[in-house]
Formats: sequence, structure tokens, C-alpha cells
Amino acid sequence: MNDECVICGAGLEYSERAELMECSLCRRKVYSRAKCVNGHYVCDECHSDGAGGIVSVCMKSGSRNPAEILDAMMSLPFCHMHGPEHHIMVGAALLTAYRNAGGEIELECALSEMLRRGREVPGGACGFWGACGAGISAGIFVSIVSGSTPLSVEPFRLSHMMTSRALAEIGGIGGPRCCKRDSYLSLLAGVDFVRENFGVEMVKPEITCKFFHQNNQCIGLRCPFRKP
Repeated sequence: MNDECVICGAGLEYSERAELMECSLCRRKVYSRAKCVNGHYVCDECHSDGAGGIVSVCMKSGSRNPAEILDAMMSLPFCHMHGPEHHIMVGAALLTAYRNAGGEIELECALSEMLRRGREVPGGACGFWGACGAGISAGIFVSIVSGSTPLSVEPFRLSHMMTSRALAEIGGIGGPRCCKRDSYLSLLAGVDFVRENFGVEMVKPEITCKFFHQNNQCIGLRCPFRKP
């Protein structure tokens, strides 16, 4: 299993209150609610180290299928079973498939912005904010392609509607968290939303999860991507 501590493989524990923790890798001190049962803590920045490879995967892809693009990113060495890297990858996969399906964006600039914004969504947001970072990532995607700002009108509406639709799909399944499941749900919601609101037709695939054996908390057949 690789869904637990990236230092020793032990299970994680969460507290209701954030504590000042020292990252076991970079020694940076930040507040966190998560650590492994052996006391290790890895900050979000170190957990996502290597996320620059996302841009390379996306720039090389000609696919209109965001799940295919996401799976390629999930296969990169830096990507764990769970983690804040998914807060970047969902939006990046949608941006790439959107461009390849005819959406008018400058992809490299859009991906750079996606990395900056996605990195600001902390690990554990799903449990502590009531808003999974994968769903937020889909909303960031729409905010980028629509040029939304806090003073926008229609782009503001669209980006919030995208996030709310993705979160509704995630909440409809329930917990415990699975970054793969929530990412796939957000992608599929994004494909439908873009077709309805932007007139761009990405590929909406049938998805079968190949990561369930790495997830100690897999919900089995309650997950729409776990096939019998």
C-alpha cells in the first residue's frame, strides 16, 4: 500500500486542531492536522515535488480524453495514491483536453496558472473544508478558461457552478476520501459542464479504476469506477 506515510508507510492520523509540524523532508515548519502514527510529517510542497512533470505530459498530449491525460500524470513517479498533487492534475487534464477539443486557450500559460492556483489548495481540504481539492480544481479550470476574477459576472457564475457540480458528485458518493475517485468524478462533471456551457466536446470515457489495490480505504463496489 502506498496511500499512507511516504516516509515509512505507516498509517496516518488526523487531529481536529492544526499543530505546528516540522516537515520530515525539508524541515519547513507549518501548521497541519495530519501526521503518521510514527510522527512523520511531509508538507504539501514536498508531497507534490515533481509536479512540474505535469506540464510536460500535458504539452505532449493530443488527447480529448481528460481521464487518459490524468492517468498519464498519475503514472508519474511523484504522484501518490492520495495527496494535494491531485488538486493540480484535475484542472490540468481538463485544460489539455479542452484545448485539444478546440477550446481557445494558450495551454502552456494556462497550465502554469493551474499549477500556481492548485498548489494553494491544501491537502485534507476534503475533510476539513467540506470541499475536495479535486472538485475545486475543476472550478479553477473553468475560472482560467473563462477569465474569471472576483469582479466578473458570467465567468464568476460559471466557475462556481462547475465547482458545485463536481462537489455534488463527490458528496453523493460519500467518504472516506479517495483522490482517484474524486478526481475522476470531477473530470466527468467537467466534460458535461463544458459541453453545456462552452460548446466544446471533450471525450467522456468509461473509467475503470486500476488503483484500488493501493487504497486501504477503498469503498469497493460503492465506487462507480470499481468494476465487479
